[in-house]
Amino acid sequence: MIPPSELISFGAAVLTSLGVPAPDARLVADSLVTADAWGHPSHGMLRLEWYAARLRSGVMRAVTDVATVLDGGAVAVLDGQDGVGQVVTAYAARDAVRRAGEHGAGVVAVRNSNHFGTAAYFTRMIAAEGCVALLTTNGSPAMAPWGGREKSVGANPWSIAVPGGVRGPVVLDIANTTVARGKIYAARERGEPIPEGWAQAADGSPTTDPREAIDGLILPMAGHKGYGISFMMDVLSGVLTGSSYATGVAGPYVPDRRSGCGHLLLALRLDAVADPADYARRLDDLIDRTKAVPLAPGYDEIFYPGEIEDRNAAATALTGVRLPDRTLSSLERLADTCELARPEWMSACSS
Repeated sequence: MIPPSELISFGAAVLTSLGVPAPDARLVADSLVTADAWGHPSHGMLRLEWYAARLRSGVMRAVTDVATVLDGGAVAVLDGQDGVGQVVTAYAARDAVRRAGEHGAGVVAVRNSNHFGTAAYFTRMIAAEGCVALLTTNGSPAMAPWGGREKSVGANPWSIAVPGGVRGPVVLDIANTTVARGKIYAARERGEPIPEGWAQAADGSPTTDPREAIDGLILPMAGHKGYGISFMMDVLSGVLTGSSYATGVAGPYVPDRRSGCGHLLLALRLDAVADPADYARRLDDLIDRTKAVPLAPGYDEIFYPGEIEDRNAAATALTGVRLPDRTLSSLERLADTCELARPEWMSACSS
C-alpha cells in the first residue's frame, strides 16, 4: 500500500520532468491519485504513462495557456489550446464559480482541451464553493450509434454535484456506456476478464476479454437511451463549444494525435435559488428517506451518489493506495525514463 501523498509527489515529479509547471503537475497527480482513492483505478495512475507519452510527442502542451475567446458576463468560451486537460478544466471551473458569484450562474464552454481524468473531481470543486455543478465532456469513439456496427460515439461522461447537508456533497459521475472504457483498461491491468454484457469484439461477438473489448465496441448503458444521451453530450461538449466531435476526438491512450475534446461547465450559486439552510435540511431528508427504503435480497445498504467514493477515500487515507502490478510497472518505467530515483514504496511494492 502506498501513502497517497507520496504517490502524488511521484506523479508530480514525473510531470515536472516533462516540462509541466509544478502547481499544474501537482493538480494532475492529485486528480489521478484521488481517482484511485475513490476506488476508480480506471481513471487513476494507470493513465500517467499515457499522459507522459502525449507530452513527449507534443500533442498535449506541457505549459497550459487558456485563452478567453468570448466573455459574455455569465457566459464564456475558453480555448485550452491543447493544454493539460485537468489544468484547463480547473481554470474553467474557477471561472464558472466567479461568474456565478456575479450573476447567479456561470456557464463556461471549453474547446481544444485534453482528457481531464474524473469529471467529479471538478464538480466537487465547484460544489465546495457553494454552487450546483454540471460538467459534460466528449471523448474518442467507444460505441456504435444505435443500429450501427462501427464506433463513432464517445462514452462522453458527465457529472452533477450539489453542496450537501450534514453528509457532505452529493455527486453523480457516469459515462453513457455500460461501463467506462477505463474500467476495461483497468481489468487488463489486473489480468482479469470483464463481465458479460460490457462489450463486443471487433466482429460484433460478445467478449469478456478486455483486449478484444478495447479493439471492439463498448455497449451503451440502457440500450438506445445511453446512445442518445451520449450523442447529446457530444453536441454540448463538441459541436456547441467549437471543439472536435465524433471521430475527430482522440483518447488519452493515443500518444501522437491531438485530442480536440471539449467540455461544458455550469455553476449555479445555491443561495441565488434557495435558502441554503432550508436546502440542506431538504437534501438530508431526501437522503434519509432514500436510505430507509427496505433492502432488496442480497443488499446490505442503500447508497446515495458519491457516498461510496467518500468512504473509500476515508479508508485510503488510513491504509494507502493499492495499485495493480501492471500499473506499478508503468510507474517504474516512468521513473527510469524520466531519470527519477525510484521511491522506497516502489521497491517495497516490487519485492
